[in-house]
Amino acid sequence: MFMRIDKLQAELPAPKRADPNAAAALQELLGGKYGEMSTLGNYMFQSFNFRSKAKLRPFYSLVAAITAEELGHVELVSNGVAMLANGPDVPDGDKGDGGDISNAPFEEMKDIRNAAAFLSGAGGAMPVNSNGVSWNNDFITSTGNIVVDLLHNFHLECGARLHKLRVYETLTDPTGREVCGYLLVRGSVHAHAYALALRKITGVDLDKFLPTPNIPLSKIPECQKYLDEGSHRRLYTFSPDDYKEMAGIWGNGEVALPDDPPGELEVIDGHPDGGKIAQLVGVPSAFTPDYAPEEMFEIASKLYKASR
Repeated sequence: MFMRIDKLQAELPAPKRADPNAAAALQELLGGKYGEMSTLGNYMFQSFNFRSKAKLRPFYSLVAAITAEELGHVELVSNGVAMLANGPDVPDGDKGDGGDISNAPFEEMKDIRNAAAFLSGAGGAMPVNSNGVSWNNDFITSTGNIVVDLLHNFHLECGARLHKLRVYETLTDPTGREVCGYLLVRGSVHAHAYALALRKITGVDLDKFLPTPNIPLSKIPECQKYLDEGSHRRLYTFSPDDYKEMAGIWGNGEVALPDDPPGELEVIDGHPDGGKIAQLVGVPSAFTPDYAPEEMFEIASKLYKASR
């Protein structure tokens, strides 16, 4: 089972302006071939289908714990997409009705790169790539063979790193760049973890392939605070009691990659501290949450007070 916490794994800075085309670019890290929907789907179904869990507990725990983190990555990218699409929050932007909509207040949206993001999704995130093409099950590999699956996961994380770097190069807004910086650090952790797991089984040192592609995290300014706090050395259990066995792979004297700040790898019980989730005020003229939401707000306020 999963436990949900009302925070993001990393806090995202407010966007400077609404930029639906930047949001479309960031969608590649959500619903693209190497996006977070793919990493989540692969690891989740591999963990569900894992054979001999009790006998192979360190390897099962590794895949299971990373699954939980990937679910949070889907949430993080989705929030980044919505923030970029909508721009900075407007104080009291959801007060009053939607005004006169006969003058095409969103005329420019017909020309944006992924118009469906607004027309169908009100500027939110969807499981699609940067061109609006739906993510699909063909991106999942779950063979039941632990070496094949782990090798696929290593490839998936390296491919995801390449795509994060390319998306990073297209963005200037701090929101999107922060998403990329955080995910580059955590993706590097996952690639390293799968490489270590494969070395334990096969003796083959895939660590020597990292980083792939070959650009150190130190060259990405948005990665620095995560490197400084040691995020590149940590895996989280995302559970108060379970999945500690992966310390036999991620830990046990193993150290950070040579291009990263030095230190031993460690497993942390629980989850990262994380940061707040953006509020995303309503846009009545776009019928989010509705054209005249005052009655909804009044009802919700009464329900909130009744719950205290």
